[in-house]
Amino acid sequence: MRNSLLLFIVLIMAFSCNQSPDGYTINGEIRGDFEEATQVFLKTIGDNGQPVEVDTTLLAGGKFQFKGAVTTPELYYIFVDELPGYTAVILEEGTINFSAQKDSLGFAEVDGTMQNEVFFDYIEKSKVLSERARSIQEDMQKTGGSAGGEAAIVALNDEMEELQEEYETFEVDFIKNNPKALISALLLDRAISMKSVETDQVRSMYDALSQEIKDTKAGKKVLEGLDRVKKTEEAGKSTAIGAKAPEFSGPNPEGEIIALSDVMGKVTLVDFWAAWCRPCRAENPNIVAVYEKYHDKGLHVIGVSLDRTAEAWKKAIADDGLAWPQISNIAYFDDEIAKLYNVSAIPAAFLLDENGVIVAKNLRGPQLEAKVAELLD
Repeated sequence: MRNSLLLFIVLIMAFSCNQSPDGYTINGEIRGDFEEATQVFLKTIGDNGQPVEVDTTLLAGGKFQFKGAVTTPELYYIFVDELPGYTAVILEEGTINFSAQKDSLGFAEVDGTMQNEVFFDYIEKSKVLSERARSIQEDMQKTGGSAGGEAAIVALNDEMEELQEEYETFEVDFIKNNPKALISALLLDRAISMKSVETDQVRSMYDALSQEIKDTKAGKKVLEGLDRVKKTEEAGKSTAIGAKAPEFSGPNPEGEIIALSDVMGKVTLVDFWAAWCRPCRAENPNIVAVYEKYHDKGLHVIGVSLDRTAEAWKKAIADDGLAWPQISNIAYFDDEIAKLYNVSAIPAAFLLDENGVIVAKNLRGPQLEAKVAELLD
């Protein structure tokens, strides 16, 4: 598992939560002087990625309490009015103890329930590695301008790589040893987003999670991520050079449904573009020239637009003089044809032979004409 130690340090600061399938109680204490009626907030992360307030209470003599229920263990956050930082807690059935200093909210102690104790066990063990990483970074900064610094930097880089490998082993082992812990699902979710773990390994670790953890938001997100990666891998294989191009269809500017099979020639160019895409528009004159030169010999083209509006799409077709069939679902990158062809950036083009086999991808300018000439001449 290849993970950036800097990112995992951020993870340590960001994770702290409490969970409860039936009923939870958070008994909190914050040491320090506070004004009367200081508010304490319990928040979660909303669909827009921003904190959303779930509950509010007041500090009384430095103490506060939250009570409630959740169906599965979930990650929440405690904020205090006018204090910097926050603490993550896992809401789960039971009594959760929260203790912090006023000026160190991010270093609160949270215990009392299994999920929180496993979570903070991970945090404490991770801190040891993060401190070693910080020490190496500090040594790199000190060594940078010194005599013989280059050799020292090489040695420190090697030390950092060894530490990363040690961290990877630690994290994989932690997930495997804690299949009932929410932190394991959170770490797997991060691994997918960072593309830091082989998909098969993530799948294996996910399969080993308890059903309760699979049913959490984090667990469901891991499964969604695995499905997304699988679809991307399948799309990549289906549109690799040598593969048969996937069939598709869509509406043309008049609303008539046009399929790839309807427009196949001896050589067919599937061109993904959009009116808003400047590189696409810059390439259009070249495609026009190649089309006009080789259409009578068997070159066919079908354009697949990822436009946001039909008006912009139709205007660009007219302005650029695109005489070949055009289709669009006016769906931007949510277009199902783009997903089928694993297109995440445009311009993108696939050149097919007479059997519909992909023989080249993303050829532009002289390279496109040269390949078309080779296939037709």
